[in-house]
Amino acid sequence: MAKFIFVTGGVLSSLGKGITAASIGTLLESRGYKVLIKKFDPYLNVDPGTMSPFQHGEVYVTDDGAETDLDLGHYERFLSTSTSRECNVTTGKIYYNVINKERRGDYLGATVQVIPHVTDEIKENIYKLSEDYDIVITEIGGTVGDIESLPFLEAIRQMKYDLNENDVVYVHVTLVPYIKSAGELKTKPTQHSVKELREIGIQPDILVCRSEYPLDESIRKKIALFCNVSKNAVINAIDASTIYQVPLLLHKEGIDKIVLEKLKMEERDIDLSAWEDVVYRLKNPEDTVTIGVVGKYINLKDAYISLNEALIHGGIANKLKVEIKWIDAEDLECGNVSKYLEDVDGILVPGGFGDRGIEGKINAVNYARNKDIPFFGICLGMQCSVIEFARNVMKYEGANSVEFDPKTPYPVIDYMQEQKNLKQLGGTMRLGAYKCKLVRDSLAFKAYQQEDIKERHRHRLEFNNKYLDDFKKAGLHISGINPDRDLVEIIELKAHRWFLGCQFHPEFKSRPLSPHPLFKDFVKASFNYKLEKKDMENKE
Repeated sequence: MAKFIFVTGGVLSSLGKGITAASIGTLLESRGYKVLIKKFDPYLNVDPGTMSPFQHGEVYVTDDGAETDLDLGHYERFLSTSTSRECNVTTGKIYYNVINKERRGDYLGATVQVIPHVTDEIKENIYKLSEDYDIVITEIGGTVGDIESLPFLEAIRQMKYDLNENDVVYVHVTLVPYIKSAGELKTKPTQHSVKELREIGIQPDILVCRSEYPLDESIRKKIALFCNVSKNAVINAIDASTIYQVPLLLHKEGIDKIVLEKLKMEERDIDLSAWEDVVYRLKNPEDTVTIGVVGKYINLKDAYISLNEALIHGGIANKLKVEIKWIDAEDLECGNVSKYLEDVDGILVPGGFGDRGIEGKINAVNYARNKDIPFFGICLGMQCSVIEFARNVMKYEGANSVEFDPKTPYPVIDYMQEQKNLKQLGGTMRLGAYKCKLVRDSLAFKAYQQEDIKERHRHRLEFNNKYLDDFKKAGLHISGINPDRDLVEIIELKAHRWFLGCQFHPEFKSRPLSPHPLFKDFVKASFNYKLEKKDMENKE
């Protein structure tokens, strides 16, 4: 059976439990161990699929079609292992399963209670898939002290006793704040957080202490004394310039060695050269490129976290620093588009739902097409480019998506047939990885270097094939088709320097060690455009 590592958080949220868990996984995987990471969230939603980006940030989609927490994106970007629907479990999912079992009579007439029935269900979900891995890391969402987290913490407390003591390690992520007026780092929040955890019955084995400044020896000793851990298990996770440096910093602190010691596992050789190269490229770029992202949730960057990272990966591949200019789509609806876009080297319109800011996104597409600026449209961004082409090239006045105008005379984007009569929203979109066949004479094929690909989707609407021949005659290049249902997956403009829209979400499969080919080529095209602009300016 696998060994188990549980990552909890204290003091406050957003301390980086997900990055910590992913970094530990990276270090253990770099030592040759097979690692799986899971996220257990205490909210009552079955999954985040129906939650607003303003509430939850990005919804990350797995190959098998699960709508999951954004931390699973971090897990996949840091590790080679792909996650699945078994890797994100919520209170809603736990109670849903428990109630279904009760209705079937599985509990043989027993009074169903949090202990043991809910906690047993949590443990059952922790154990799933564990037989295929050496180590399973489970991040417990929320902060110690939250009422809704208690069943999860009780479940992982029990596991130390269900298994052998050397089969479980508890890692607690906490905060050591710097009080500027006193000029001191303060350990009291960490002490109280660990006290709260110990009252539940969990003694952390390792403390990961987030701080702006290094912890000196006296502070480490104090934390170790008051929190009942060894001094070498007080790990300083100091703020890093890039999240991809975190595994290197934690390795320097010795966290992977301590974990293996506590789990009584062999300390194998480690090779972090690939990660060192990534960090070197990020810190020593040869030049910069500016990408304008025209979105609806720009004040909440978590809504586009995979997109942001995929652009960074495109920069890594090209030895460039990608500077993202976030542009509110609503600001482009007034018509003065050049004010916001004239200084960018490439334009990207990401996915989203709802009609707010749609005309601004369409105006951005129009600007990119007419100015011959590299353009990348993703999901809704592709649909906006189809609408813009229909209106301004094909002269289909009033062309639109039925999502925004159910009575449009030209529904160039329409609901997929199986989506038209759905009443339930959760988990009912076209989700997960689907096949796409590429046309050889295309930007897409040039990027992927293969005809058959699989990419992850999250949408209800699709290019309306009723207008397919009309679009082709007008010059729209259909370069990617789903072979099973003839759905349009990728569109391009051959007359343009780099113009591509895709119905899927390529950002979900991009990694720092293997940047997604579309992002790699888009960033390269944008940089080439920047050089051409400079050359023209110099000639003038």
